[in-house]
Amino acid sequence: MSDEISARSVRNNADQGRFEIEVDGQLAVANYTIRGKNIYFTYTEVPESLEGRGIGNVLARTALDYARSNGLRVVPRCKFISAFIKRHAEYQDLVDTPAG
Repeated sequence: MSDEISARSVRNNADQGRFEIEVDGQLAVANYTIRGKNIYFTYTEVPESLEGRGIGNVLARTALDYARSNGLRVVPRCKFISAFIKRHAEYQDLVDTPAG
């Protein structure tokens, strides 16, 4: 992963309900909704031309770290976030419902 693609590059755009990162003039996002103490991840999108650079993983990790630091339970309705949690045991304790 290049230095430009790191958690420091991810913005939490709370007004739009998404974590976002701009790379090469394109926007990758992880959409969410917060209801009470739950954060629902609904959709993650990385432009095709940016795939394979670890951008989705950076978004997922940053979003899940945000959930942990804010005491939120995760409801992974997004297939990408769900798969990320399954691959990373350190985030499985955040899941409010089974990832999948």
